[in-house]
Amino acid sequence: MTRQASPEPEVPQQAGKLLTQIAGYVGVRTIVIGLRLGLLEEIGKHQDGITTESLAQQLSLDPFYVGVWCRSAYAAEVLDLGEQERYRLAPHMDKLLLDVNFPGHIGGVPQVMVQPEFFEHFEEKLPSGDRLWWDQCSPDFITAVSDTGRPFYNRMIPGGLSKVPGLQQRLEEGASVLELACGAGNGLSAMARTYPNCSFEGVDGDAYSLSLTKERLAGEGLQDRITLTQSTLEDFDASGAYDMVLINISMHECRDIDKVTLNVHKALKPDGYFVISDFPFPASVEASRTVPARVMSGIQFFEALIGDQLMPTQAFVDLLNGHGFRDVEAFDITPVHAVTFGRK
Repeated sequence: MTRQASPEPEVPQQAGKLLTQIAGYVGVRTIVIGLRLGLLEEIGKHQDGITTESLAQQLSLDPFYVGVWCRSAYAAEVLDLGEQERYRLAPHMDKLLLDVNFPGHIGGVPQVMVQPEFFEHFEEKLPSGDRLWWDQCSPDFITAVSDTGRPFYNRMIPGGLSKVPGLQQRLEEGASVLELACGAGNGLSAMARTYPNCSFEGVDGDAYSLSLTKERLAGEGLQDRITLTQSTLEDFDASGAYDMVLINISMHECRDIDKVTLNVHKALKPDGYFVISDFPFPASVEASRTVPARVMSGIQFFEALIGDQLMPTQAFVDLLNGHGFRDVEAFDITPVHAVTFGRK
């Protein structure tokens, strides 16, 4: 039986798709304004809602402009409207946009997407193909990336790690843990508080990120339990020193991913765990027309600037299997978060 081709869409259908993209852009910019200027946080304090006039007065903002913003946030379904023209947060927006400790927090994503390191720098460098690296990124961008990565840690520690057979018990009893590409220290801090019997080391190639980590750990009184090392992942060298090596949303950025994987295998103790927490980018172009895949496609613009791309989960599975790891498995935590692990 011959499959009939789908009818070609009409102009109104195609126009509707484009207008949906534009509406999404308006929503993103509206959310970012609300986060940066404290509009969403202030509205969240008023369960019965707040008028635009009162909101403007509380934040010392122009009442007319606040009204324009509230109307747009309502249109984006970020706000609801109650009696007496009082705006309040739509259900669960407090957790999703404001609670940085909520595992499903996505408030960092709109803010990182509007940084120039994403689309503006890509457009500038499109003719030349010039690359950049993390030390050329602004402090605001690095902070935004850190905020975006925090929910991955919140899902991983302890929930995701507990799904790796045998690992939870080893961490509770006390283990030597290495985090590669530790960034601003979100993961090291969370692991140190969750697993008090473990010792930790964080490695990152970016001096500014490590300075943020050092400051954070000192403020939390954790500096004596965590060692920090500045090194590229390709140059880091250790032998049989760690019970677990973790890397969060950074394995795809390795300059030489095979060398890094071999370095990890060497650094682990016998039976040690290598855990990769990363984005599960679709393996085919045809699988890219989903909301999670479209978000990850946006991330690819920055990844291209630093000379890499997000990878399918199967690529990580094949990587570990090909470099001497055993018991290699993978599982999804969310549509944009997958975990691959193996043992030495």
